[in-house]
Amino acid sequence: MPRTPFVIRERVRWSDCDPMGIIRFDAYTRFMELGESEMLRSVGIGYREFAERFGITLPRRVMHLEYPSPPRLDELLDVVVYVSEVGDTSLRMNFDVYGDGGRLRMAGYLVLVCVYDGPDRGDAIRRIPWPPDFLAALVPYRLSVDDARAARTAGAA
Repeated sequence: MPRTPFVIRERVRWSDCDPMGIIRFDAYTRFMELGESEMLRSVGIGYREFAERFGITLPRRVMHLEYPSPPRLDELLDVVVYVSEVGDTSLRMNFDVYGDGGRLRMAGYLVLVCVYDGPDRGDAIRRIPWPPDFLAALVPYRLSVDDARAARTAGAA
């Protein structure tokens, strides 16, 4: 079965907009958080489980956003989420947001770091390798940027 990105649909809400009804740049953090949490939930990992199940937490090291075109109030957006790169202790989670007519509204990514969060963690923040079970759960949504965008285009055809 071919891999495809995870997709949720969400509207641009009044609280996301400036007085002209155009989305504010910082509103995309809400879409990214929603997309990330729902993608992880879809593979059986709720936020509460990171420490309980895997002994990790996932701080962000990088947030990168590009805004090709602005959506407006009440526009229905497709938030497309996928993991494009995995290193020993970090990964890149991508977010492509499409609006009316399939126009790309935002393209961005987060770099998440795997940090130990066990009972003896103390005050130190310590990077550790990804738990194999965590990485295995992400396999359905591991795609390159090009493959994720091609899969979306193929699904829309």
